[in-house]
Amino acid sequence: MDLKQIHELIKIVNKSNIGEISIEDKDGKVTIKQKEAPVVTVAQSAPQVYNVAPAAAAPMPVMPSSTPATTTVSEAPVAKTDNLITIKSPMIGTFYRRASPDKPAFIEVGDAVAVGKVVCIIEAMKLFNEIESEVSGKIVKVLVDDASPVEYDQPLFLVEPA
Repeated sequence: MDLKQIHELIKIVNKSNIGEISIEDKDGKVTIKQKEAPVVTVAQSAPQVYNVAPAAAAPMPVMPSSTPATTTVSEAPVAKTDNLITIKSPMIGTFYRRASPDKPAFIEVGDAVAVGKVVCIIEAMKLFNEIESEVSGKIVKVLVDDASPVEYDQPLFLVEPA
């Protein structure tokens, strides 16, 4: 089988619903498999109220990272911990606080956020997804290190509602 025939087979497989084809002749065997398109599902959850008893005001656990973190989690003194709202991750991926290493962070502790303001980016399957705030208020705490892996529904920020 010559190269031209192989190219024609590839075109036929790509245009059809055939997942795989194998052809064998006296010169050898050729197997062509159709590349499966990745399925990306993006789901956003509503912000949840985060209630912590004053006696148990421990910091939220941070997922362990396989790579060393270059920045630390920002913290501000939290006087009251009642009625804080948590912004959670709507997907699994890598959490980034800034658009690129040379850009400033989207938000810092103490910044005001409004509904629709971008608070971070989560990279999932080489796609950079801007995560927008669904609440208005003031950022009280950043719960995840920059460039750390995050899970679905993992708390990212604590917000004091406006």
